[in-house]
Amino acid sequence: MEFMIAFGIASIMLGIAMIIRTKVRFIRNMLVPASVIAGVIGLIVMNTGLITSTSLDIFVQIVNHLFVIVFISIGLTSSSKHKSSSNSTGKNIAKGSLGMGFLWNLLYALTPAVGAIIILLVGGFFGMDPLYGLLIPFAFTQGPGQASTFGTIFEQQYGIADAATVGITFAAIGFLICFLVGVPLAKLGVKRGLAKELGKNKVEGFIERGFYAKNEEKPELGKETMFSGNMDTMTFHFAIIGICYVLAIGMSQIFALIPGIGATISSMLFIYGMLAAYLVKFIMKKLKIDYMLDNTFQSKITGWATDFLVVGSFMAVKFSIIQQWLVPIITVSLVITLITVIVSLYFGKRLGGENDFERTLGFFGTATGTVPSGMALVRIVDPSLRTTTAIELGMMNVPMMASYVTLMTIFAMAAGTLSFVSGILLLLAPIPVYLIILKVFRVWGKKTYDFKDNTGLEEQTKKKEFVAV
Repeated sequence: MEFMIAFGIASIMLGIAMIIRTKVRFIRNMLVPASVIAGVIGLIVMNTGLITSTSLDIFVQIVNHLFVIVFISIGLTSSSKHKSSSNSTGKNIAKGSLGMGFLWNLLYALTPAVGAIIILLVGGFFGMDPLYGLLIPFAFTQGPGQASTFGTIFEQQYGIADAATVGITFAAIGFLICFLVGVPLAKLGVKRGLAKELGKNKVEGFIERGFYAKNEEKPELGKETMFSGNMDTMTFHFAIIGICYVLAIGMSQIFALIPGIGATISSMLFIYGMLAAYLVKFIMKKLKIDYMLDNTFQSKITGWATDFLVVGSFMAVKFSIIQQWLVPIITVSLVITLITVIVSLYFGKRLGGENDFERTLGFFGTATGTVPSGMALVRIVDPSLRTTTAIELGMMNVPMMASYVTLMTIFAMAAGTLSFVSGILLLLAPIPVYLIILKVFRVWGKKTYDFKDNTGLEEQTKKKEFVAV
């Protein structure tokens, strides 16, 4: 009953948020998603004691479960293959995904080191342990689901109290920053003619309103794959997700048997959720029934889970816990925001492609929230996703796997098996390697656009292309 009450309250918050997004001009112009607005309202409501029928802890559990569902749904969604008539497009996709992937690795390694050092310097005055600073990459570069998951691991495995709440708080701040900084940046680019798919047109229509008008052309939700008299298509899709969830729990329990590290790696249920989804998808392909899963509809399930995950993340924040640590938390968030903005703007315009501005927006959104939030910023300047940026944001997950060394370092520091100084040095150690890789693969070169004078750069590019021909 408590779960359903919490689900209902989150739904009410989303309804209120939809009205606010439509009626309040400032918020509508900022293009803030309804899930973020709903989360902020829910955060206030839950912490003022207006609702006593459910607790904040239930939202932490909801976030954890929805995060696993998101990864399962992503695993069940077939990768769309980009068809191209030339090798240049494929090379551009590889270049963009490689560049953004290693930039993400750079932030993933740099931000926990900076966060821990700042809390070491500032947090002592507020009784906050520097280890809480290690949660910042899970929140900013990965989102609320990871923040909650790894925060819970910090609590249960390493005895760091209220780590999940602190992690979710960082994630909530990251989502706000994503749109408070990202949307003005996108609009500035549109104004300066950097958004080639829009030119200097204004952002309007369904993007600004947040919904489709009655007579507007609307994208399809997907196609029916089941006869409703037997089983509804939605029922089938959620049933497959349920099967994957049970398989994920089984995998987790098997890995828990590994001596030493079993307890830690078994807690990352979202990974086993994705592996279970890949396994189920593979079996369905072998049985030639994978067509029963509609890609478009599956992506809508991912979106549904993500929206409620965002709302739940805000509503899981406990003022009673974080109020004493508010100064160090805000200080860390502001410094990490500044670092993320600098990295995104400097490297984003030097990746070497016609869609570098879209890449900058997508990367910044991903580095302060999740891939969906990065996609949301991209769609402001590329509504129909005609550039390859969306594909690159998905493929950047491959080079991101190199960040595993950072994750293990964070775990070792949290467990106390690695000293603070040694841990910081190990966190920073891969960064020069990442920079070298960016240079070697030529995804760190000259500027391809400029907010001040983009015309000059375009003319230079045209001249170079003419000379090359």
